[in-house]
Amino acid sequence: MSDIISQYLIGEEPYYRPVADEIDVFDAAFSVRMPIMLKGPTGCGKTRFIEHMAWRLKKPLITVACNEDMTASDLVGRFLLDANGTHWQDGPLALAARHGAICYLDEVVEARQDTTVVIHPLTDNRRVLPLEKTGELIHAHPDFQLVISYNPGYQSVMKDLKQSTKQRFGSLDFNYPAPGIETEIITHESGIARDIADKLVSIAGMARNLKGHGLYEGISTRMLVYAGNLIAKGVEPKRACRVALVSPITDDLDMRDALEAAVSTFFN
Repeated sequence: MSDIISQYLIGEEPYYRPVADEIDVFDAAFSVRMPIMLKGPTGCGKTRFIEHMAWRLKKPLITVACNEDMTASDLVGRFLLDANGTHWQDGPLALAARHGAICYLDEVVEARQDTTVVIHPLTDNRRVLPLEKTGELIHAHPDFQLVISYNPGYQSVMKDLKQSTKQRFGSLDFNYPAPGIETEIITHESGIARDIADKLVSIAGMARNLKGHGLYEGISTRMLVYAGNLIAKGVEPKRACRVALVSPITDDLDMRDALEAAVSTFFN
């Protein structure tokens, strides 16, 4: 494996607590190089899952945080000018396809639709990536796999994946873990006592019931880990919850009062 791609190998096992058969299904999908879409709310473990799978499969992982300003050249590559003249530099998608890495497009719905269409030739039986600026046709390395993540809660008429894109992927659905599993995750990741983690999970459950009734998004597992980290470092629990759970998800004063009342129910 070349130095340029070996830097993307994950050295230590990322902690991931399976909730169903997602590891076995992904193993099977990778064996046939099926493109996979990870669907679920923000902070529920999609990125940690793909990091774990890349480590498990011993494959490099090239992650792209998609955004609305991302162009096709940001994915595929571009010509650069230096003291020796112009030279071509592969973008992350071309790099992964050429050298056999897993390419993970995180929150792909944030990218413009005219950008995401460049992935289409890599997601069917052709498995090729045309580089129009150089005239090269990259035939994907046998180990190449494309994975995207997608939050259905953000979809709208103006910001959604085309059906022609969605239907090129298998899909694994993610959600917030069941309370017992989520408590286990918080305890492991932050080092706090299980009873404290239980309380944080209960607060999250109350907040998630408010989604669509004043809250755009619920409290994520990642946010609970942040709160646990603060508590583990000696921050008073109510203050930790205010910083990590309440303030980030709403600026509405009435909703903040409601969330802080829920916090006080468990940490009085």
